[in-house]
Amino acid sequence: MYDNQVDNKEIYGGLYNWYAVNTNKICPSGWHEPSDGEWIVLVNYLGGESIAGGKLKETGTSHWKSPNTSAFNTTGFPALPGGLRSPYGIFNYINSSGFWWTETETFTTGSYNREISHLKNMILKKGNAKENGFSVRCIQD
Repeated sequence: MYDNQVDNKEIYGGLYNWYAVNTNKICPSGWHEPSDGEWIVLVNYLGGESIAGGKLKETGTSHWKSPNTSAFNTTGFPALPGGLRSPYGIFNYINSSGFWWTETETFTTGSYNREISHLKNMILKKGNAKENGFSVRCIQD
């Protein structure tokens, strides 16, 4: 939860490091943390990285900073900008960016994640240190 505030958790959900994701205990029974391949399928279905972010973002500026560029939420996802927690305990980017883990490692100390910004229509694929705190979006088995 952003800045360790309960109100933020109610809106944006929790922020988890990759080690918590890797326990497979975050998602309820019958659901799981998505792999990088499952994110790729979703992004491709939505037309590719250059436009998929807008199709996933919640519309309006109740939670997203203005401008919430090309936010359509055509999928019912709806992506919220929960920000991140750095390995040093610093919280950043609430209301401007959302970051979601995959269960897929990039290297020993990193894993893939997806990022959506209020300034862009795209969704970015990145590799980040496993100690970062990002959101998790569970998908049904």
